[in-house]
Amino acid sequence: MDIARTPSTADGNPEMADAAHEPHAPVTIRRADYTPPAWLVPEIALHFDLGAGATTVRSELKVVRNPEAERTGNIRLNGDEIEPKSVLRNGAPCESWTMDGNDLLVSIDGEEALISITTELAPDTNSKLMGLYASNGMLCTQCEAEGFRRITFFPDRPDVLSTYTVRMEGDATTFPVLLSNGNKTGEGELEGGRHWAEWHDPWPKPSYLFALVAGDLVALEDSFTTMSGRTIDLAIWVREADLGRTQHAMDSLKKSMKWDEETFGREYDLDVFNIVAVGDFNMGAMENKGLNIFNTKYVLADPETATDGDYDGVEGVIAHEYFHNWSGNRVTCRDWFQLSLKEGFTVLRDQLFSQDMQGEAVKRIEDVRVLRAVQFPEDSGPLAHPIRPDSYQEISNFYTSTVYNKGAEVLRMMRSMAGEERFRKGTDLYFDRHDGEAATCEDFVRAIEEGADLDLKQFRRWYEQAGTPRVSAALKDGELRLTQEVPATPGQPDKQPMVIPLRVALFDRDTGKSSGERLVVLDRAEASFKFEDAPADAVLSINRGFTSPISLDVERAAGDLLFLAANDDDPFARYEALQELVIEHLLAEAGAEGAVHNDAADLAALGEAFGAILDDDALDDQMRGEMLLLPPVAYLCEQVLVADPVALHKAREGLKAWLGGELRERFEALHARASAVPYSLERKARGARKVKTQALAYLAAADAAAAAPRAKAQFDAADNMTDRQGALMVLAGLDRPERKAALADFHERFAGNDLAIDKWFALQAGSLHPDVIEHVKDLAGHADFRLTNPNRVRSLYMAFAANKHGFHAESGEGYRLVADLILQLDPINPQTAARFVAPLGRWRRMAEPHGTMMREQLERIAAADGLSRDTYEQVSRSLG
Repeated sequence: MDIARTPSTADGNPEMADAAHEPHAPVTIRRADYTPPAWLVPEIALHFDLGAGATTVRSELKVVRNPEAERTGNIRLNGDEIEPKSVLRNGAPCESWTMDGNDLLVSIDGEEALISITTELAPDTNSKLMGLYASNGMLCTQCEAEGFRRITFFPDRPDVLSTYTVRMEGDATTFPVLLSNGNKTGEGELEGGRHWAEWHDPWPKPSYLFALVAGDLVALEDSFTTMSGRTIDLAIWVREADLGRTQHAMDSLKKSMKWDEETFGREYDLDVFNIVAVGDFNMGAMENKGLNIFNTKYVLADPETATDGDYDGVEGVIAHEYFHNWSGNRVTCRDWFQLSLKEGFTVLRDQLFSQDMQGEAVKRIEDVRVLRAVQFPEDSGPLAHPIRPDSYQEISNFYTSTVYNKGAEVLRMMRSMAGEERFRKGTDLYFDRHDGEAATCEDFVRAIEEGADLDLKQFRRWYEQAGTPRVSAALKDGELRLTQEVPATPGQPDKQPMVIPLRVALFDRDTGKSSGERLVVLDRAEASFKFEDAPADAVLSINRGFTSPISLDVERAAGDLLFLAANDDDPFARYEALQELVIEHLLAEAGAEGAVHNDAADLAALGEAFGAILDDDALDDQMRGEMLLLPPVAYLCEQVLVADPVALHKAREGLKAWLGGELRERFEALHARASAVPYSLERKARGARKVKTQALAYLAAADAAAAAPRAKAQFDAADNMTDRQGALMVLAGLDRPERKAALADFHERFAGNDLAIDKWFALQAGSLHPDVIEHVKDLAGHADFRLTNPNRVRSLYMAFAANKHGFHAESGEGYRLVADLILQLDPINPQTAARFVAPLGRWRRMAEPHGTMMREQLERIAAADGLSRDTYEQVSRSLG
C-alpha cells in the first residue's frame, strides 16, 4: 500500500482484540505477545446484494483448528460497527454465540465447522472510507489494515490466509461493472434489471487484501505476455470522462511487469490484472490481489492536467502496488509489527525501478530529500519507533515514513554490502522459501544472510532501534577515523552500535580526481580505516550515494566543500557538498547556537558555487535543478537541538533573494533558454521545465515587481501543467495584481477537475504570501472544499502544515488552524485526522514561544471528548 502518498488488527493473541475498549483507555498490543491463531479459515465464500444505501453480506467460513495453536472452545471473529443479522453453524441456526464488544464469539465443539453470517451495511454513510463505502455512486472497499471487519465478522489478522469466492448481485444500470480479486468465473442476468458476477482467487490471502468494486466504469484494456508465454489481460477502470488520461498508467504497469521479471524474476500469476481509480481514498493506492484500488491522483495523467512530478508519481505508485503481488501478497506479513517486511521491501523495489526509468542520480537525491524532510524528524521526535515496532495501540498510526522509507534504506544497506547479484540470490531464496506464507522480518534477514553469504547478526539492530545514527568522520594522513552515536528515543534511552556501511573516496586536491571508491563498514562505536594509496592532503568524499541513513559530521579543511561541489564524480556527493555549504550559512544567519561565519566570504563562496552550477554545460537540467534547490526548513530544523523556524525561514528566503539578485542575468538567461524547449516527456524537456520554474522563483525572491509579469507570461503561454503550476506557485506567494488574475483563470479553466482543483488549493496554502493564514481560512469555506474528501483536505491543510512560513506564524494562529482541523475531522475520518498531529508533535524541538504554543494545541486536542484511537494515540505520544 502506498501511504498518501493508512489502517489495524490485534495481531498478537486474538483474545486481545481491542475493539471494545473506550477511546481514552486504549489497549496496547505488543509484538512479544504474539500467538498463532487458534482457528484457520482455509476457504471463505462471500455473497453481496449491493446497494449504496443498504448492502447485505452473507459470508460462509470453513474453519479448522490450527494444530500449532492452543485449543479453544470458540472462535473470535472481529467486527467493527456491524451486527450479525443471523449466525449459522454447519447449516443450522446457532444459538451459542455471544458478542464481546464488537467481536463475535462462536462456540465450536469439533475440529472444524462451517459458519455462515449475515450482516447489513450502509456504504453511503461510511465516511471513514474503511470497509465497504460509496464514492461518487460507486461502491468500493479498503481493508488494510482492519477494514474487512467492517464488512463481515472474521479473524481479521494477516496470518489467517484464505482462498476467496465472491458473488456480487446488483442493479445492472447502477453497477454495470462488478469486480473482485482473482479471475472471473461467471456472470449473468437476473430479474428486475439486476445482474451478477462471480470471482475466485486461487491464491490464499489475508483479509486485508480483499477487494470489491461495483460501479458505472469504463476501461482502458491491454495485455502483457509474461516471460513464460502466458497472456495477461490488463484493464484500468475509470469514469468515462477520465478514460483519456489513463494511457500513462497502462504504460507504467507494463513497464513494471517487465522490470520485475528481469530484475527480481517475479512473474504475474493470475489471468487478469485490474486497476480501479477512486476519488475518495485515504491513501495513495492498495495492492489487493489482482484488483488494485488507486487514488485517482496516481492513475490519471495528461499534459494539460498533470505535472512532470505527477507523471513520476503515477509510474512509481503503479509499480509499487504491482510489485506487492510478490512482496506482500504471495509472501505476506505474519502480524502488523512486520509491516516493513512488505512495505520497506516494496519501496526499495519501486525506487530501483524508478531509478532505471528516470535516471539513478536524480531519483536518489529525490528519495533522500523525502527521507530527510519526513523520516528524520519522525526519528528525532516523540513518535520515533523502529522499522519493526514493539507495540502499538492503533496500527494505522504506524504506516509511517520510518516503516516505508527508512525500511527501504535498511534493505538498501544490505544490498550495498552484498552486491546486486548476491542480494538477488537472497531475495530469490526468500520468495521460494516463504511463498504462500505469512512471514516475518527475521525470515527476510535470514534469507539474505544465507543467500548472500552475509553475517547480519549485529545488523538486525536496525530493526530493533529507533533514531538516526550520528557519525563523525575525520581524515588525517590517509587514516579515516569514524565514531557513531545513536541518540535516545522514547522507550529506548540506551543504544548499541549499528552496522553502518559507507561508500568512501579520497580526492587529490591538485588533480581533482579520486583513485576509486571503497566500501567501509562501521560496526563499533569507534573505528579507523587506513588508505595506503591516499594522496597527500586528500579531500574526503563519504557516504556517497547516501549508503546509510545517517547524520554525518565531517571534520573538513576550509574549501573542501567547494572543492567537492565542483569536482566530486558521485552526483549525490556533489549535491550533498553544496547542500552542506548552504546549511552552514543558513544556520549561522539564523543565529543557531555554535554556528559562525564570515558573511561576505560565505556569500561570495555560495554565489561562486551556484554560478558554477548555472554555467556547467556538463550538467543536464534535471541534475541542475536538484542542485539549485535550497534545503527545506524542516531539514534545517533537524540540524540543531532547538530550532527557531521563523529565523530559519527568513534566512532561507534571504539567501534565495540574494542569489536571485546576484545571479539575475544568469537566471534570466536560464529561464529564456528553458522556455524555448518544446514540450515533451523526454528527459531534456522535463529538465528544462524544472529549471525554468526554479529560475523564476529566484528572480521573484529578488525582485517581485519585475518577476511577476514574467511569471504571468509563463502562466499565460503554458501548454502543460508543469509550466502553468510552476508560474502559479510563484505568483501565489507574491502580493501583486497578477496573482489574483492567474488564480481566477486557473480555477475557471479546471472547474470540475478534482485533481487540478486540489492543486489550486495546495498552491495557495503552501505559498509565501504574507496573508497565507487568512487565505487558508477563506479556502476552508470555499464551495469546492469538502471535509469528507481526503485529497481535498490534504491539498489545503497538509500543504499548509508543511508551509513553515504560515504554520509557524509568530501569532500561533497556524497551530490553532491545524488543531481546529483535527478536532473537526476526527469524528468523520480519524485515520486522516491523526496524520495532522505529527507537525504539532515537534514542539520540544522548537524555540519559544513556538514550543509552548504547539504543546497548548496538543493539550486542547487531548482534552476533547470522544477522540478516536487513531488521534488519541498520536496526541498522547506527542505529549508524553
